Amino acid sequence: MRTLLLLGLTAFCLCALVSADKQPKRQADKSSLEEDGVLNLKKGNFNRALRKHKQLLVHFYAPLSGEGHRISEVFEGAAEELKGSEVKLAMVDVSKEKDLAKELNVTGLATIRLFISGDKHNPVPCPVPQSSASILTWLKRRSGSAADLIADLNQSEASEELTVVGFFKELNSQYVQVFYAAATDLPDINFSVTQNKEVISRYGLTHDVVLLFKKSKLIQAYKMMPETSKEMLIIFITVYQMDPATEYTGQTATQILTSPVLNHALLFVNKSSAGFKEIHSAFYGAAEAFRLKILFVWVNVDEPRNGRLMEYFRVRQFEAPLIRIVNLTDHVTYHLPSDTLDVQTIKTFCQSYLDGTAKPKMQSEPIPEGWDKQPVKELVGMTLEKVAFNPDNTVFVMLYIPYSPESRALFPLWEELAEALKEREQVVVARIDASANDINMSMQGAYPLLCLFPALHAERVVFYNGKRKVKDLLKFLDKEMEKAKKDRVKEDEDRRKYIESAKAEEATRANKTKDEL
Repeated sequence: MRTLLLLGLTAFCLCALVSADKQPKRQADKSSLEEDGVLNLKKGNFNRALRKHKQLLVHFYAPLSGEGHRISEVFEGAAEELKGSEVKLAMVDVSKEKDLAKELNVTGLATIRLFISGDKHNPVPCPVPQSSASILTWLKRRSGSAADLIADLNQSEASEELTVVGFFKELNSQYVQVFYAAATDLPDINFSVTQNKEVISRYGLTHDVVLLFKKSKLIQAYKMMPETSKEMLIIFITVYQMDPATEYTGQTATQILTSPVLNHALLFVNKSSAGFKEIHSAFYGAAEAFRLKILFVWVNVDEPRNGRLMEYFRVRQFEAPLIRIVNLTDHVTYHLPSDTLDVQTIKTFCQSYLDGTAKPKMQSEPIPEGWDKQPVKELVGMTLEKVAFNPDNTVFVMLYIPYSPESRALFPLWEELAEALKEREQVVVARIDASANDINMSMQGAYPLLCLFPALHAERVVFYNGKRKVKDLLKFLDKEMEKAKKDRVKEDEDRRKYIESAKAEEATRANKTKDEL
């Protein structure tokens, strides 16, 4: 009986070992080689996959990227449709395969490339797809011809989405090749070609032209010229695919950031504010005149998900509404120097930017000559912290915007305050243009802001919110200075104790070294 029991246990263990041995292999194969029809490639198996598959479409992704996750799902859907074809889809995690990414010169987080016939060094870049159908369309257009785009124009006109229709006298002309190249690079947009005589008479066509339709409405036409390039046509199509002014959202972010128009005008505005409709209308109205030169985007500052964008441009919610222009190549930012946001003011600002006469918003203005010779000191970004956080001075600073009537109204008061304090050497009255200098402090309220920096080693800021009269300012100043005196006594005592402790510790180390010698 005991022998039979031992034999049974041995057989069970052997079966368990065999099963356990097979199971990890199956899991390993699935995780390291293929999942949902998409290959998971690494440096060790990348070359083997290139040799095996005639066309290998690879998505280089970062797992923590929201865009990377979205494209991965798109790839899985396309893989199902491409089963049995000569195209194989694959993914590479660039956070783990850094050497492979470096070897293939992959820099972007959403890079997609098509490797053909094992050629590792000359892949074809694939546009970032919005859906699985985008990948299928791109592959089809790559291998097809203009004849594939001939469609029923009536269906195209009725489409809810943008449809690009090319009318050409000859289908083998240079213009058609440019048109087809643009169609290949824009797989998410419907393209078609027509030579329909009814179209010629309906729209009065006398030359080769590209027409843009949306909801049965002709929204724009582009006359093909000998100098027209694929890039020029793509700019035209992608710009008019969007509204004149587009809201920045999770759905539009990719479209905005990948736009070939690199000059962006950004309106930061509170969508729920009383003046939103009027401001948005002016912004929208000004946009039409700059369609192919400046992309107009508006940002709702009341939307928490826009926090990172506002942080990048150093825009605080209470500062809205305001307009900035930025070039996505050099990232230099320009600020509209006006609190009047009407159509003409916005147009003038945009034109000054294009003409090169607009002044960029800098981290700091140059230090003005004689900045500390007048009763009110003129601070800039480079001098603010040095002056304000001087532990031996009490510094009262006005943060203002030069084009704001509220700010300008305070200038005489600030001069009067400086005059009243001119005999008190340890008190400094200053001001700084907040529109021209970056101020790395947490602000409270709208400009102008009045900030007191007490004479302490600790970097403390006290905001003044009382009546804007000299006597009230002086009362506030004296109260804060008295409080700072008490804090300074404790601060100096703590510093004295720290220095004595450091000296004692140093003496102990010195004596220990002597004993060791």
